[in-house]
Amino acid sequence: MKLLSLFLVFFFCSVSAQKVLPFDTLKLKETKDMFTDDYGNIYLYRNKDFSFTKYDSLGKQLGKLMFTVPFKVQEIQNPLTVALFSENAQEMKFVDQNLNEIQKLDFKQKFSFIKHAYAEDLQQIWLLDESTKRLLQYNFRNETTINSFPFDASFDEVIDLLVFENKVYVLSKNQFRVYNLKFEKLFEAPVENAKRFRRENEVILIISKNSIFKYIPEKGLTKIFDDPDAQIVDKNSLSYFEIKGNKLYLYTLEDIADLKKLRDAENQKKELEKTIEKLEKEKSEKSDILKMMDEIQDLGF
Repeated sequence: MKLLSLFLVFFFCSVSAQKVLPFDTLKLKETKDMFTDDYGNIYLYRNKDFSFTKYDSLGKQLGKLMFTVPFKVQEIQNPLTVALFSENAQEMKFVDQNLNEIQKLDFKQKFSFIKHAYAEDLQQIWLLDESTKRLLQYNFRNETTINSFPFDASFDEVIDLLVFENKVYVLSKNQFRVYNLKFEKLFEAPVENAKRFRRENEVILIISKNSIFKYIPEKGLTKIFDDPDAQIVDKNSLSYFEIKGNKLYLYTLEDIADLKKLRDAENQKKELEKTIEKLEKEKSEKSDILKMMDEIQDLGF
């Protein structure tokens, strides 16, 4: 048993290859959400003071925004233009790579109440208008509504929205749904502690509290990263990131394969320990029976 444990310790050390990034633990402790771009930059959002800060991979601050009301950061597909939406302020902001404001859209002037906003590009955004219960395709450059679709779902449950190739992806805290623009449901699956979407070219990802899922239309949802001990997780096109124990870890795609080996080995270890425990228990029970039989024989029976 001791030899088995020693072997598994050496095996775990050989396959565990995550990298710890140099970040201030206090900043990570107070972070509500984390975003990463394909240049390796890290963005931290703190709910305590509504701050949004950009760092390079070495922890050097590259930009900072301070808000007076909560803002929801859209997944950072293009680090040169980052979109942020505030339901409270009823406005959307676009900021550059240094987090300097480029443009602000005030929805109060044109709409009753916008529940969610998703910037498709630098010209069009999709809006969930709660008062009319409709999904709007809006060109903010010329301030015109291009299309309007009935939204047959509960607005209160929606925590994120994404529209891509005539499909509407809707995320609630524990549910993921896909619709076409006629709002015919194409797919539905439970997702625990979901937070937001991330799109990487054709691939739709779901970021939850400590897991990342990939949506494949033919197969449904596949979990591609999971760590029950993580506080926050995210990924870019090359790596996975997690905050755990107030430290920031980076995993390459190769590390993830090693991590799977590690967890498979851990499961095998647990199963082996259960088998050994069962055999030892059976051996002990057999020994007790033999001992009892000997005692009976000694009594002359």
